[in-house]
Amino acid sequence: MNESILITGANIGLGKEVARQLALKKETKRIILFCRNQVKAESAKKDLEVQTGKKIFEIIIGDVSDANSVRKAIEKVKDPIDAVILNAGGMVGKTAAKITPSGMNELAATNILGHVILVEELVKRDKLKKAVLFVSAEAVPGVKALGMKPVAMKTSSVDDFAAVLDGSYFGNKFDVTQAYGYVKYAGTMWALSMARKYPDLKFIVVSPGNTKGTLAPNNLPPAMKFMLKYLMMPVVFPLMGGMIHKLEVGAKRFVDGISEERYKSGIFYASKEGKLSGDMVDQSTFYTDLKNTIFQDNADRAIHRFIK
Repeated sequence: MNESILITGANIGLGKEVARQLALKKETKRIILFCRNQVKAESAKKDLEVQTGKKIFEIIIGDVSDANSVRKAIEKVKDPIDAVILNAGGMVGKTAAKITPSGMNELAATNILGHVILVEELVKRDKLKKAVLFVSAEAVPGVKALGMKPVAMKTSSVDDFAAVLDGSYFGNKFDVTQAYGYVKYAGTMWALSMARKYPDLKFIVVSPGNTKGTLAPNNLPPAMKFMLKYLMMPVVFPLMGGMIHKLEVGAKRFVDGISEERYKSGIFYASKEGKLSGDMVDQSTFYTDLKNTIFQDNADRAIHRFIK
């Protein structure tokens, strides 16, 4: 049972819904909303208290794309935490390719940098007791029906992963929709590496699937945003079957991932091959690179090139 949980990106969308669902579980005693903006965090906290009838929510302010911000935020964690859900991230938007002070581009920094620092600092301080969930996406194994090709690294070497993280891997054609899958792959492999490094902790990777009510479409280029928001999501996906679900369903994947024993450490769970919704399965059964421990450790080493 997880009595205390920290959720990054918890003031809106999936993060907020996960907080709501966890608060309704009898064993939950404390939920930390890790957010960038104090005003938005306070608003989410009040709303969650009204929705759940519980006053178990705390706020910690930190920006997961900023290493120093995360380190300062960690100082505010006084008591041990059972589980951490690394939810903040996404496609970021127009500034995705911009290089941050860490040397990572903004897309990689927002999805990976602060999350790695957060988890590793909590472990170092003996403040993390049970589970870590890293949020990934079906963009990693790809979805053939939608023309989404699986991530296909040249060698999955340390240099390859580092090039993904600073954007140089993509040359002059930085396509955020393509780069997103590669960044999520790097973060996924880091989490799988951590599962072997810390066998007493549960490190699990979960995709929320194609979830309504998230900000994902808003971060895409205008033409793609229009197509996804006004054509694909409301019309095409529902007709295809197994391609979209409600916010509550996507959030429940995270809740179940950290709570249920059937979801094991060291595994990336997402939709069945070729789907974006429905039951979650082990992605390594059809995307075998996930099993490669050398690739996992290479991702870990590449990420730490950017952590000073």
